[in-house]
Amino acid sequence: MKTIRLVAFLFTLIGLSSFAKAQSIDEIVKEWERAKAYTKEYLDVMPEAGYALKPTPEMRSFAEQLLHLTDANYGFAAAITGEKSPIGFGESEKTTDKSKANISKLVLAGYDYVIASVKKLTPTQLSEQIKLFGQFEMTKRAALDKLFEHQTHHRGQTTVYIRLAGAKPPQEKLF
Repeated sequence: MKTIRLVAFLFTLIGLSSFAKAQSIDEIVKEWERAKAYTKEYLDVMPEAGYALKPTPEMRSFAEQLLHLTDANYGFAAAITGEKSPIGFGESEKTTDKSKANISKLVLAGYDYVIASVKKLTPTQLSEQIKLFGQFEMTKRAALDKLFEHQTHHRGQTTVYIRLAGAKPPQEKLF
């Protein structure tokens, strides 16, 4: 009887552990969906003319900041999943159509790619080691964390651009 209870207890622990790990993928997806919605608010609030705005000549324009963010989204997600990216490295940044509509489409598609990539991962895969871009050894989870930090950094930089364009940046969206 004790053996049966012990086995049942162990299966319960394994099941709870699997559930918790499965939730971590769901939580990552939820955070990326929030980041996408927040970035869309930035895209929406910036006036069309502001997409070409550069605070100083050597800086990226608003559009270029977001295209850089997008190229990283594709590059990191492809490296994490081991799949070939649907766009070449730096391809987004080379677009000649820097209209608000096109930039918004490209940026949101990049977020969709990350979200779809995360959904393909298993909890176990998050712990797997990769050599990101052939030089940085880390887990897939750490690479996702670096990518999230990268997109947050560049989106945050564009707050100044929005203010310089005379618009009001979106309210913080932590939750």
